[in-house]
Amino acid sequence: MPCPYRGNILNEPKAYRFTVSTEKRGCTPLVCKALSFTSLTMAQTAEELFSSGIERYSNGEPVGDLIPLFKSLCDRAPKSSPAWTCLSWLYLIDSKPELALKAASRAVKLNPQDPQARINLSMAMIETGKKGVRDHIEAAQQLVTISEELKTDVEESIADGFKRKPDWKSLKKVQDWVFE
Repeated sequence: MPCPYRGNILNEPKAYRFTVSTEKRGCTPLVCKALSFTSLTMAQTAEELFSSGIERYSNGEPVGDLIPLFKSLCDRAPKSSPAWTCLSWLYLIDSKPELALKAASRAVKLNPQDPQARINLSMAMIETGKKGVRDHIEAAQQLVTISEELKTDVEESIADGFKRKPDWKSLKKVQDWVFE
């Protein structure tokens, strides 16, 4: 899926992680242990949900079945750019550009350095007739130019998009613009 995050979805800045600090709270050891276990369980659950979604997508599960999973993930981890990027991609494949626009906008706001989020936003803007695509295309161009890994990830995502939607006009436009 065009959210090829090699790490976990919680590899966001520390402020975004599901953790509960028990230091200096005057907790009893049992309460501290329970708080730590609860936050750890929440983090594992979000990551497991993300991994499960990526695996199911990779195995060819219909995107309509995966959208609720990623919506749930975005509700659980609202500051996870990878989750919003994946949700926007699923909406784009499912021909729901208005919803894709909202999800991609959120992904870019959370992580403006993610070229896939910029590409998803550009495609959603094209499909909804919004202006301002050029800024996102230029940002994506710069990002794929400075990192061979990001470039490869984006190329793989685009190839995946054409496998799922062979005549995808907005994807073709964005591909041509980003890699011109």
